[in-house]
Amino acid sequence: MRQQSLSLLFSLILFFLHCTKTLGQSPAAAPVMPPPTTPVKAPPTAPSQAPSAQVATSPGPVDVIKILQKAGHFTVFVRLMQATTEDTELNKELNKTNNGITIFAPSDSAFSSLKAGFLNALSDEDKTELVKFHVLPALISSSQFQTVSNPVRTQAGTGPRVTLNVTTTGNFVNITTGLTNTSISGTVYTDSQLAIYQIDKVLFPLDIFTPRPPAPAPAPELGKPRKAAPGVESPTAPKDISGALTPLILHNNALLLAVSCMVAAIFS
Repeated sequence: MRQQSLSLLFSLILFFLHCTKTLGQSPAAAPVMPPPTTPVKAPPTAPSQAPSAQVATSPGPVDVIKILQKAGHFTVFVRLMQATTEDTELNKELNKTNNGITIFAPSDSAFSSLKAGFLNALSDEDKTELVKFHVLPALISSSQFQTVSNPVRTQAGTGPRVTLNVTTTGNFVNITTGLTNTSISGTVYTDSQLAIYQIDKVLFPLDIFTPRPPAPAPAPELGKPRKAAPGVESPTAPKDISGALTPLILHNNALLLAVSCMVAAIFS
Protein backbone atom coordinates (compact mmCIF):
# COMPACT_ATOMS: atom_id res chain seq x y z
CA MET A 1 0.00 0.00 0.00
CA ARG A 2 2.80 2.31 0.85
CA GLN A 3 4.57 1.44 -2.38
CA GLN A 4 1.48 2.32 -4.41
CA SER A 5 1.24 5.67 -2.63
CA LEU A 6 4.83 6.47 -3.48
CA SER A 7 4.29 5.50 -7.12
CA LEU A 8 1.24 7.71 -7.28
CA LEU A 9 3.09 10.59 -5.67
CA PHE A 10 6.00 10.15 -8.05
CA SER A 11 3.61 10.15 -11.03
CA LEU A 12 1.95 13.34 -9.76
CA ILE A 13 5.35 15.06 -9.40
CA LEU A 14 6.33 14.09 -12.97
CA PHE A 15 2.98 15.32 -14.29
CA PHE A 16 3.37 18.58 -12.38
CA LEU A 17 6.87 19.13 -13.73
CA HIS A 18 5.74 18.42 -17.29
CA CYS A 19 2.84 20.88 -17.07
CA THR A 20 5.06 23.57 -15.58
CA LYS A 21 7.58 23.25 -18.42
CA THR A 22 4.82 23.35 -21.07
CA LEU A 23 3.16 26.42 -19.58
CA GLY A 24 6.46 28.24 -19.20
CA GLN A 25 7.14 28.02 -22.91
CA SER A 26 5.22 30.88 -24.59
CA PRO A 27 4.20 30.30 -28.20
CA ALA A 28 6.51 31.83 -30.81
CA ALA A 29 5.33 35.22 -32.00
CA ALA A 30 4.21 35.42 -35.59
CA PRO A 31 6.53 37.51 -37.76
CA VAL A 32 5.28 41.05 -38.26
CA MET A 33 4.88 41.84 -41.96
CA PRO A 34 5.53 45.45 -43.03
CA PRO A 35 2.48 47.25 -44.45
CA PRO A 36 2.33 47.19 -48.23
CA THR A 37 3.73 50.31 -49.81
CA THR A 38 2.29 51.87 -52.92
CA PRO A 39 4.97 53.29 -55.27
CA VAL A 40 4.69 57.06 -55.53
CA LYS A 41 4.77 58.34 -59.09
CA ALA A 42 6.49 61.62 -59.81
CA PRO A 43 4.00 64.21 -61.03
CA PRO A 44 4.34 64.80 -64.77
CA THR A 45 5.93 68.03 -65.80
CA ALA A 46 3.16 70.21 -67.12
CA PRO A 47 4.00 72.12 -70.31
CA SER A 48 3.64 75.89 -70.42
CA GLN A 49 0.41 75.31 -72.31
CA ALA A 50 -0.91 72.11 -73.77
CA PRO A 51 -1.02 72.09 -77.55
CA SER A 52 -4.47 72.58 -79.02
CA ALA A 53 -6.37 69.71 -80.52
CA GLN A 54 -6.56 69.99 -84.25
CA VAL A 55 -9.73 71.72 -85.44
CA ALA A 56 -11.66 69.72 -88.02
CA THR A 57 -12.42 71.32 -91.36
CA SER A 58 -15.98 72.42 -91.97
CA PRO A 59 -17.88 73.29 -95.15
CA GLY A 60 -18.25 76.92 -96.12
CA PRO A 61 -15.81 79.83 -96.34
CA VAL A 62 -12.68 79.70 -94.22
CA ASP A 63 -12.67 82.00 -91.18
CA VAL A 64 -9.31 82.24 -89.42
CA ILE A 65 -10.78 83.85 -86.30
CA LYS A 66 -13.41 81.13 -85.83
CA ILE A 67 -10.77 78.44 -86.21
CA LEU A 68 -8.54 80.01 -83.54
CA GLN A 69 -11.49 80.62 -81.20
CA LYS A 70 -12.60 77.00 -81.56
CA ALA A 71 -9.08 75.78 -80.84
CA GLY A 72 -8.91 77.82 -77.61
CA HIS A 73 -6.18 79.84 -75.76
CA PHE A 74 -5.46 82.18 -78.70
CA THR A 75 -7.49 85.11 -77.33
CA VAL A 76 -4.73 87.73 -77.46
CA PHE A 77 -3.62 86.82 -80.97
CA VAL A 78 -7.25 86.92 -82.16
CA ARG A 79 -7.71 90.42 -80.71
CA LEU A 80 -4.48 91.57 -82.31
CA MET A 81 -5.53 90.26 -85.73
CA GLN A 82 -8.93 91.94 -85.44
CA ALA A 83 -7.43 95.26 -84.29
CA THR A 84 -5.13 95.36 -87.32
CA THR A 85 -7.85 93.99 -89.70
CA GLU A 86 -5.38 91.32 -90.80
CA ASP A 87 -8.06 88.67 -90.24
CA THR A 88 -10.20 90.29 -92.94
CA GLU A 89 -7.29 90.36 -95.38
CA LEU A 90 -6.43 86.71 -94.71
CA ASN A 91 -10.02 85.50 -95.11
CA LYS A 92 -10.35 87.48 -98.34
CA GLU A 93 -7.15 85.96 -99.72
CA LEU A 94 -8.14 82.42 -98.72
CA ASN A 95 -11.68 82.56 -100.08
CA LYS A 96 -11.11 84.56 -103.27
CA THR A 97 -7.74 83.24 -104.46
CA ASN A 98 -5.89 79.96 -104.64
CA ASN A 99 -3.00 81.26 -102.56
CA GLY A 100 -1.91 79.13 -99.62
CA ILE A 101 -1.15 80.57 -96.18
CA THR A 102 0.72 79.32 -93.10
CA ILE A 103 0.19 80.95 -89.69
CA PHE A 104 2.38 80.63 -86.60
CA ALA A 105 -0.15 81.39 -83.83
CA PRO A 106 1.30 82.36 -80.42
CA SER A 107 -0.71 80.98 -77.51
CA ASP A 108 -2.04 83.15 -74.70
CA SER A 109 0.80 81.96 -72.45
CA ALA A 110 3.26 83.31 -75.02
CA PHE A 111 1.78 86.79 -74.65
CA SER A 112 1.43 86.51 -70.86
CA SER A 113 5.20 86.09 -70.58
CA LEU A 114 5.70 89.60 -72.02
CA LYS A 115 5.93 92.61 -69.75
CA ALA A 116 2.72 94.45 -68.90
CA GLY A 117 1.63 97.01 -71.47
CA PHE A 118 3.91 95.61 -74.14
CA LEU A 119 1.36 95.54 -76.96
CA ASN A 120 -0.19 98.88 -75.98
CA ALA A 121 3.22 100.53 -76.35
CA LEU A 122 3.43 99.52 -80.03
CA SER A 123 2.21 101.81 -82.77
CA ASP A 124 -0.56 100.63 -85.11
CA GLU A 125 2.03 100.19 -87.85
CA ASP A 126 4.20 98.00 -85.61
CA LYS A 127 1.20 95.88 -84.54
CA THR A 128 0.35 95.25 -88.18
CA GLU A 129 3.92 94.28 -88.98
CA LEU A 130 4.01 91.99 -85.93
CA VAL A 131 0.95 90.08 -87.13
CA LYS A 132 2.26 89.87 -90.70
CA PHE A 133 5.56 88.49 -89.36
CA HIS A 134 3.62 85.42 -88.11
CA VAL A 135 2.07 84.74 -91.55
CA LEU A 136 3.80 83.03 -94.48
CA PRO A 137 2.36 83.62 -97.97
CA ALA A 138 2.54 79.92 -98.82
CA LEU A 139 1.06 76.65 -97.55
CA ILE A 140 3.69 74.58 -95.72
CA SER A 141 2.68 71.18 -94.41
CA SER A 142 4.46 69.66 -91.41
CA SER A 143 6.51 67.38 -93.69
CA GLN A 144 7.61 70.28 -95.93
CA PHE A 145 9.50 72.17 -93.20
CA GLN A 146 12.49 69.91 -93.87
CA THR A 147 12.84 71.28 -97.39
CA VAL A 148 12.09 74.99 -97.00
CA SER A 149 14.76 77.49 -97.99
CA ASN A 150 15.97 80.01 -95.43
CA PRO A 151 15.30 82.77 -94.80
CA VAL A 152 11.58 82.04 -95.01
CA ARG A 153 9.54 84.89 -96.49
CA THR A 154 6.75 86.31 -94.34
CA GLN A 155 4.01 88.80 -95.18
CA ALA A 156 6.08 91.43 -93.34
CA GLY A 157 8.43 91.44 -96.37
CA THR A 158 12.01 90.41 -96.99
CA GLY A 159 15.41 91.64 -95.92
CA PRO A 160 17.70 91.33 -92.90
CA ARG A 161 15.30 93.32 -90.69
CA VAL A 162 12.48 90.75 -91.07
CA THR A 163 14.45 87.51 -91.26
CA LEU A 164 12.84 84.23 -90.15
CA ASN A 165 14.63 80.86 -90.31
CA VAL A 166 13.19 77.35 -89.89
CA THR A 167 15.26 74.26 -89.05
CA THR A 168 14.16 70.70 -88.34
CA THR A 169 15.51 67.75 -86.34
CA GLY A 170 13.28 64.75 -86.89
CA ASN A 171 9.76 65.94 -86.08
CA PHE A 172 11.07 68.93 -84.11
CA VAL A 173 10.59 72.26 -85.98
CA ASN A 174 12.61 75.19 -84.63
CA ILE A 175 11.97 78.85 -85.54
CA THR A 176 14.46 81.69 -85.05
CA THR A 177 14.27 85.42 -85.84
CA GLY A 178 17.48 86.81 -84.34
CA LEU A 179 15.53 87.81 -81.21
CA THR A 180 13.24 84.80 -80.69
CA ASN A 181 14.00 81.09 -80.54
CA THR A 182 10.97 78.81 -80.28
CA SER A 183 9.43 75.69 -81.79
CA ILE A 184 6.11 74.40 -83.07
CA SER A 185 4.22 72.72 -80.22
CA GLY A 186 1.18 71.50 -82.15
CA THR A 187 -0.93 71.64 -85.29
CA VAL A 188 -4.12 73.70 -84.92
CA TYR A 189 -5.63 73.39 -88.41
CA THR A 190 -4.77 72.15 -91.90
CA ASP A 191 -6.57 71.97 -95.21
CA SER A 192 -5.64 72.39 -98.87
CA GLN A 193 -4.95 76.14 -98.47
CA LEU A 194 -4.37 76.93 -94.80
CA ALA A 195 -2.08 75.58 -92.08
CA ILE A 196 -2.04 76.97 -88.52
CA TYR A 197 0.65 75.88 -86.02
CA GLN A 198 0.84 76.72 -82.32
CA ILE A 199 4.01 78.32 -80.97
CA ASP A 200 4.73 79.22 -77.33
CA LYS A 201 6.67 82.44 -77.91
CA VAL A 202 5.86 85.63 -79.82
CA LEU A 203 8.10 86.07 -82.87
CA PHE A 204 10.00 89.36 -82.65
CA PRO A 205 11.29 90.87 -85.93
CA LEU A 206 14.46 92.94 -85.76
CA ASP A 207 12.69 95.68 -87.69
CA ILE A 208 10.49 96.58 -84.71
CA PHE A 209 12.59 95.78 -81.66
CA THR A 210 16.09 96.94 -82.61
CA PRO A 211 17.26 100.47 -83.52
CA ARG A 212 17.15 101.24 -87.20
CA PRO A 213 20.44 102.32 -88.83
CA PRO A 214 20.70 106.04 -89.61
CA ALA A 215 19.63 107.07 -93.09
CA PRO A 216 22.56 107.87 -95.43
CA ALA A 217 23.22 111.54 -96.08
CA PRO A 218 21.87 112.71 -99.47
CA ALA A 219 24.49 113.11 -102.18
CA PRO A 220 25.16 116.73 -103.29
CA GLU A 221 23.31 117.68 -106.45
CA LEU A 222 25.50 118.41 -109.47
CA GLY A 223 25.02 121.36 -111.84
CA LYS A 224 23.62 123.80 -109.28
CA PRO A 225 25.82 126.57 -107.80
CA ARG A 226 26.12 126.52 -104.09
CA LYS A 227 24.65 129.41 -102.19
CA ALA A 228 27.15 131.70 -100.50
CA ALA A 229 27.05 131.88 -96.76
CA PRO A 230 25.36 135.00 -95.40
CA GLY A 231 27.80 137.91 -94.89
CA VAL A 232 30.35 136.53 -97.32
CA GLU A 233 30.66 138.27 -100.67
CA SER A 234 30.95 135.98 -103.57
CA PRO A 235 33.86 136.76 -105.87
CA THR A 236 32.93 138.41 -109.17
CA ALA A 237 34.87 138.32 -112.41
CA PRO A 238 36.69 141.61 -113.32
CA LYS A 239 34.90 143.61 -115.95
CA ASP A 240 36.63 144.56 -119.20
CA ILE A 241 36.50 148.40 -119.31
CA SER A 242 39.09 148.89 -122.01
CA GLY A 243 36.40 149.60 -124.60
CA ALA A 244 34.86 152.34 -122.43
CA LEU A 245 38.22 154.06 -121.69
CA THR A 246 39.12 154.75 -125.34
CA PRO A 247 36.37 157.34 -126.09
CA LEU A 248 36.99 158.94 -122.70
CA ILE A 249 40.71 159.43 -123.43
CA LEU A 250 39.97 160.94 -126.87
CA HIS A 251 37.41 163.29 -125.36
CA ASN A 252 39.87 164.48 -122.71
CA ASN A 253 42.61 165.09 -125.30
CA ALA A 254 40.28 167.22 -127.45
CA LEU A 255 39.25 169.18 -124.39
CA LEU A 256 42.89 169.87 -123.47
CA LEU A 257 43.68 170.92 -127.01
CA ALA A 258 40.80 173.39 -127.02
CA VAL A 259 41.85 174.86 -123.68
CA SER A 260 45.42 175.27 -124.93
CA CYS A 261 44.25 177.17 -128.03
CA MET A 262 42.16 179.49 -125.93
CA VAL A 263 45.07 180.25 -123.59
CA ALA A 264 47.35 180.90 -126.53
CA ALA A 265 44.82 183.27 -128.08
CA ILE A 266 44.47 185.20 -124.85
CA PHE A 267 48.17 185.82 -124.39
CA SER A 268 49.01 186.40 -128.04
